[in-house]
Amino acid sequence: MLRGHPTVFLVTGEDTKHTSMFDWTIPAGFVTGVHIHRVQEETFYVLDGECVWHVGGKTIRATPGTFLFIPPGVPHNITNVSDKPARVLMTLSPPGHEHYFEALATLAAQDSPDPAALADLRRRYDADQISTLTTGA
Repeated sequence: MLRGHPTVFLVTGEDTKHTSMFDWTIPAGFVTGVHIHRVQEETFYVLDGECVWHVGGKTIRATPGTFLFIPPGVPHNITNVSDKPARVLMTLSPPGHEHYFEALATLAAQDSPDPAALADLRRRYDADQISTLTTGA
């Protein structure tokens, strides 16, 4: 759960060696901050809501039916620009990022998440943060 919204792990590293898949409910106003994955590939398919991705210098306004592929090494961020939750199907290859979401939910539930703990979490899960990760509007 992130700010009261579920992330449903559909396929994880316990199931496969190649990819993981999540049904991610992105809270209204949630912003990931710009980051890069050195190894992981990501795909997103928007099911509901409206988000904006900044991917390698492009701005993509994503509504239901939008598909995005983000290869390793490409700076990107995700912002839910609406006042309602958005839902996306998300895959990550290789798997294991489900553990990042579990730990992030724990940190985000704190009144003031420890920046050092967030930085350590990002390092452990192949996310080089370029700009501030936020969990609010």
